Amino acid sequence: MVTKRKTERKQQDKEKARPLIPRNSEEWKAEGMEWVRTIVFVMVIFLPIFFFIVQGYRIPSGSMENTLLVGDFLFADKITYGARIPLLEGKRVPGFRKPEPKDIVIFKRPGTGETLIKRCVAIPGQKVQLRDKILYIDDQPVDEPYTKHTHKGPFVLDNWGPRIVPEGHIFCLGDNRHNSSDGRVFGFVPFQSVIAKADILYWSWHWDWGKFLSLQWDQLQAPKLSRIGKLLTN
Repeated sequence: MVTKRKTERKQQDKEKARPLIPRNSEEWKAEGMEWVRTIVFVMVIFLPIFFFIVQGYRIPSGSMENTLLVGDFLFADKITYGARIPLLEGKRVPGFRKPEPKDIVIFKRPGTGETLIKRCVAIPGQKVQLRDKILYIDDQPVDEPYTKHTHKGPFVLDNWGPRIVPEGHIFCLGDNRHNSSDGRVFGFVPFQSVIAKADILYWSWHWDWGKFLSLQWDQLQAPKLSRIGKLLTN
């Protein structure tokens, strides 16, 4: 027993005395294996979270103002709708439900594959129409207190439809109706292109690298602390 303890103590002393930089091929090999184990561990833990549970997203444009602002960072959950399975086109794990009107969804734009974030306003079977800026679903006006219209006069996309949302698709619009390339431009979004449901803002900061690099630090915006933790509810 005493001999075993001495051996363990010597081994611990050896490990403590191990140099920070490997000195030979054996130590380099041991160091490399340690890094491999660490990387594999991180991938095993975090890749499933990234692919199947949650995704971070930064708002790059003003198409969802004033609900979402440029520089907002949010978490979107993939569980609600069921995460898409990597490398299996159109396949996804079972979710709790399909997108519903007023959900804020992240999806791939039909045709280009660009990742966008908009508000789902209509689901399969519903008749959707815009008349003089007002959204009508099944011929009934929809109350949308979150929308923003910057043009006082007529706008080319103030009137659209009517059209019926086809099976397996949703219709999405930006809250900033006069500054949004949305379903009025690219049409209906296939459910298989939906990535996640936006849930919560975790940071808000419009960082302007141009001003930073040109030393215009006094013009940089501070973090919008009042927005941090905001729930993106209907």
